Amino acid sequence: MPSAAGPIVTRMSPNPDRPLLHAVGMTCVMPSSSGGTTLFRGLGLDLVAGSIVDLTGPSGSGKSSLLTALALLNPQASGSLSLDGRESPLVTPQEWRAAVMYLPQEPRLLGDTVAGTIRSPCGYAVRRPRGRRDRRTAALLDLLRRPHRRTSERGPSDSDIRGMLDSLGCTDVELDRPPHDLSGGQRARVALCRALLAHPRVLLADEVDAGLDDDSAELVGHSMTEAAALGMAVLRVRHRASDGLADRTLELRDGVLR
Repeated sequence: MPSAAGPIVTRMSPNPDRPLLHAVGMTCVMPSSSGGTTLFRGLGLDLVAGSIVDLTGPSGSGKSSLLTALALLNPQASGSLSLDGRESPLVTPQEWRAAVMYLPQEPRLLGDTVAGTIRSPCGYAVRRPRGRRDRRTAALLDLLRRPHRRTSERGPSDSDIRGMLDSLGCTDVELDRPPHDLSGGQRARVALCRALLAHPRVLLADEVDAGLDDDSAELVGHSMTEAAALGMAVLRVRHRASDGLADRTLELRDGVLR
């Protein structure tokens, strides 16, 4: 059966000598009645532009905690982080949030409509595609790279949002639909649409495809491949079988990255 997502474009070659996100000494200790439970200590991780890294491991091993630590959203975590050579204390929280985006497994969608919640982030950027592509891929890449048409500072246009949702298999999600009416799988893809149209440099995706059927999961994986083709670094927590899209797979177990 042909792939629903169409051919994958040629990705830019990751350069491991120039990490986009560099993390060393990452430690997370959760408070407990006994004084604290260490999830992990002294972890190091590099994410390079144009790469997809899968993070696996048993439940409770600290995968989500590591992602939130990289996003500077985990008050129980510590360590040294740098973004494109700039140490995190030299980057404003607003800059870090725009550049390093965490996508939780159960996202909160604020706003009265789907379109409104997708427009909630700010800071849109242009990325250039590489490689040959078919019509479906070309449309998705165009949405990912072009400057968004705006009315004042409204963010991406309705047509941009519609196109991105369609590429993620959400053709049945109306833009004026209340977010609270969406299913879990629809909410996950609306949140991914919001993240991709905000153009972060690093996307930290926590089991975005966990509750999806195989075809929908394939479309989600395809969208992340296109984002990586434009230079984004993607770190995905996954429990599904490998889809063959990751450049490498890491396992977090017993506080150690393997």
